[in-house]
Amino acid sequence: MKGHEEGWTGGHNPWTVALVVTMATFMEVLDTTIVNVSLPHIAGNLSVTEEQATWVLTSYLVSNAIVLPISGWLATRIGRKRFYMSCVAIFTLSSFLCGIAPNLGLLIFFRIVQGMGGGGLGPSEQAILADTFPVRKRGMAFAVYGMAVVLAPAIGPTLGGFITDHYSWRWVFFINVPVGIASLMLAGRIVTDPPWLVEAKGKAGPIDGVGLGLIAVGLGALQYVLDKGQQDDWFTSPAIVAFATVAAVALVTFVVWEWRQEHPVVEVKLFRNPTFAITNLLMVTLGMALYGSTVLLPQYVQIWLGWSAQDAGLALSPGACVVILLLPMVGRLVGKVDARFLIAFGFSLLAWSLWHMAYSIQPGIDFSTAVWLRIYQSCGLAFLFVPINTAMYAGVPPEKNNQVSGIVNLARNVGGSVGIAFVATEIARRSQLHQARLAAHMVPGHEFYARVQAISMAMQHAGIGAARAAKMATGAVYGQLVKQSQTLAYLDVLWLLAVFSAVMVPLVLLTKKPKLGAAMAH
Repeated sequence: MKGHEEGWTGGHNPWTVALVVTMATFMEVLDTTIVNVSLPHIAGNLSVTEEQATWVLTSYLVSNAIVLPISGWLATRIGRKRFYMSCVAIFTLSSFLCGIAPNLGLLIFFRIVQGMGGGGLGPSEQAILADTFPVRKRGMAFAVYGMAVVLAPAIGPTLGGFITDHYSWRWVFFINVPVGIASLMLAGRIVTDPPWLVEAKGKAGPIDGVGLGLIAVGLGALQYVLDKGQQDDWFTSPAIVAFATVAAVALVTFVVWEWRQEHPVVEVKLFRNPTFAITNLLMVTLGMALYGSTVLLPQYVQIWLGWSAQDAGLALSPGACVVILLLPMVGRLVGKVDARFLIAFGFSLLAWSLWHMAYSIQPGIDFSTAVWLRIYQSCGLAFLFVPINTAMYAGVPPEKNNQVSGIVNLARNVGGSVGIAFVATEIARRSQLHQARLAAHMVPGHEFYARVQAISMAMQHAGIGAARAAKMATGAVYGQLVKQSQTLAYLDVLWLLAVFSAVMVPLVLLTKKPKLGAAMAH
């Protein structure tokens, strides 16, 4: 397929196409993080609890997760340009409706609709880039996409805090409207469907209602479990047990059902290709490390070091800048160097950076150290995103690009959800374990006990009564014990993330060596 080897631009400059479709994806990824810091303001303004307000996040994530894997099938069936522009229109309109929502119920409903529109943007963009650029230049194209995916979460919390503090939480949604309108106008003029996709559309089979229902229920239930598990103490909650059971049954049934379908919603048979299966696992691990550590470091410096949200965001920003600077270089290397070596190097560097972070974080950490820890980690991330995405399409027929893009985006998002849930759960459990261990040593003759005695004596010399001094000294030392227990828990989680990343290095070598600059095998 010569046309596919050279890419399809519809007569436009391929970089113009790349920038146009990246605009909407940047808007969608930004929206997933910018809302987080506005939740207390939303709760106060709509007279609901903060726990109730978290459904503003959960509802979006659930609907987004459902649409991601079926976006490839939808794009093939109705035409990718039409599907892409429909997603932009739905996302833009629902953003405006979220901004004017008078109560929590309507806000959640509009967020569900917004998630449906947003779920199709990332996969559509990746598939458009894969078809627009020839294979030898695909690495650079994915580097542009990577910039949007990395930059948006980095600036989201800081931008969201600024907008909420100086204007209103409603502007967090309103800012999407002009970007969405501009994206619609530009996409209508520039984006076109390639001939092989038009041909695939004509061969699309009937709607697989059973498959659609199973994946919607399965992924919706799974996202609920991951998002609410730690908050509800996991399987001690009947609701979590019920949703986990539904997710497991629905997803297993879905795989069995889709495997036998002539026209499946999701091409699960793609996983028969070992390279495709392993690269999806690599993407899940990348999502875990990226989102898990992005939550972990700001949370630690804000809760236990007393930093402001703005300072915590600024500590992450240089790392995002480093990724943006490195991505074009990595994009060029993908066309010249075996992608497996780049991925192995990336995971090695990521594992080392997480291990180094686990030995560097301490209660007295300064701003400069936090910045450099994030920069080291970002260097590893830069060598992962583009090569993994490029390797994902190797050996896949061009008419399946829509399916591949939907699956890889789902893998990253599921990895992110698992990473965030893992971090929250392990920090809570490991901190309790370390606190129990440290408290067990608070006996006469131990350092903690001696410190209580010293503080108590100092307070008594200052004129405070013996009973009150003992109580205040115990409280002060207990606060230090809790702080040290939490710090040890954070270090444990970082170490585990480092191990997960290191395990991926030998796994990469099991994938098939891609042909540099060659067309994909059809």
